[in-house]
Amino acid sequence: MQWRLALLTGLSVALSVILVGSTTFTVTRWSLTDQLDRELTSVAQTASAAVATALDSNEGLTASIDATNGLLAVVSASGVVQQNPGQEQTLPVGPEEIAIARLQSGSSARTLDIDNVTYRVVSVPLRVSVDQSYAVVYARPMGALQSTLGSLWIVLVSAGLLGVGATTGAALWTARAVLAPVRRLSQAVRSVTQTDELNPIRIYGRDDLGELTQSFNKMLRSLQQSREQQRQLIADAGHELRTPLTSMRTNVELLLADEQSGMLPEGARGEVLGDVAAQLGEFSALVGDLVALTRDDHLQRPHEPLDMSDVTEAAIERARRRGPSINFDVELEPTPVMADAATLERAITNLLDNAVKFSPPDGTIVVHLVDGALTIIDSGPGIEESDLPLIFDRFYRSDKARNTPGTGLGLAIVAHTAEAHGGSVKASNEAGSGAKFVLRLPVAAEAGPDA
Repeated sequence: MQWRLALLTGLSVALSVILVGSTTFTVTRWSLTDQLDRELTSVAQTASAAVATALDSNEGLTASIDATNGLLAVVSASGVVQQNPGQEQTLPVGPEEIAIARLQSGSSARTLDIDNVTYRVVSVPLRVSVDQSYAVVYARPMGALQSTLGSLWIVLVSAGLLGVGATTGAALWTARAVLAPVRRLSQAVRSVTQTDELNPIRIYGRDDLGELTQSFNKMLRSLQQSREQQRQLIADAGHELRTPLTSMRTNVELLLADEQSGMLPEGARGEVLGDVAAQLGEFSALVGDLVALTRDDHLQRPHEPLDMSDVTEAAIERARRRGPSINFDVELEPTPVMADAATLERAITNLLDNAVKFSPPDGTIVVHLVDGALTIIDSGPGIEESDLPLIFDRFYRSDKARNTPGTGLGLAIVAHTAEAHGGSVKASNEAGSGAKFVLRLPVAAEAGPDA
């Protein structure tokens, strides 16, 4: 591309140089020729006085007439030509000069070759008497003018070639500098293909190419994030799915062995089957939480305006069914937000399920939604101070929660959802109660009547 830009620039400059050079040469030649014609016309008019005297005395032209290093002749209206005796070459006379002799007005100028020498020929009218009309013809070599034009042509060609070469080189250098970000992008793509490393590209400016580089870096970061999510999913799934699968396999092998030997006592087979069913439920919940945590549907689905209090109310109804004996202190203000209803309800449900899990049967769960902040306080034992910075990590479970059902992903899903919606979630302990979670989302501007 850089060579194409340089060649196109050089071609454009070459065309401009040709046009300007041709125009300059043409105008200069016309100006110099016009100046020579005026000079020759002046010399011919000066010589007309001497020519008129010689013709009036019927002596004809004499060698004493000064031709000023040129050729001089006189032509009558009838076409009779008299050459100046003091010159070696014969000056040809044509229709242009005869017309001047007959009309006795204006002047003529033309170029002709005499003995391989180029002359500029002018003629001026001369009237000796009423019946004697002539034209004085004067010619001078054009060697000096042609030498000047030749020098000018050499200068124009040399300057043009130098200008085209310099401009093409400058255009090539400029194209290399301008296309450097494009080359870096190409090298980055080649590097990603060859090394499978998603390294960002340095941004050198804020122009269009800089914006292109920034967009490319965003794409690389997105690919890196997706890759990390895939690796995390594989690592988490391999770590967490191994335990329930191993337990299920043990129970199934026990059932198969009992089918052949009947070694299990009466009623033990039902307990093993119940244990398998519970493990399958745990396995299904774990897979669902893993998929919810690693999927990027919230990035593809556009957020819609909704009332956070309605979503919270739906999540509370589900929590009431899980803890029918628990009291709920609910205070919900209308809170317009831009969010995805399904993922937001899942996050709030996880917080409420966590509160129900750790609250006693006759406990109270406080659910307040004020100014875009959803506060949930349970009646449980609270969270150890050493556990507070870690509870939103994947699969982290405190010592108090190790004997309770769950996958260890619920709070990680809450943090993931809050971040995806531009909000935040914080955990702490409430004096006199249990754990306190505050989920905060940006409050959307209320729509006017014309929205």
